[in-house]
Amino acid sequence: MRAVVSERGQITIPQALRESLGIRVGAVLDFTLEQGRLVAVKEMTSDPVDAVRGCLGRGRKTDDFMAALRGEE
Repeated sequence: MRAVVSERGQITIPQALRESLGIRVGAVLDFTLEQGRLVAVKEMTSDPVDAVRGCLGRGRKTDDFMAALRGEE
């Protein structure tokens, strides 16, 4: 696949590549130069902690969950 660099130094990543790599609007790409090649890596934009926040107490009230942690149940 090819892309042409515009006067402003911009390129369009072909749709097939964007879809297969999960690159969506607002994605952040980190560019590096490796052995004469331009390499773009998609950065993680979400905090891994956010992905698991709240998963321990699903279906339980906060007070019940805290009582269980304290051994009061």
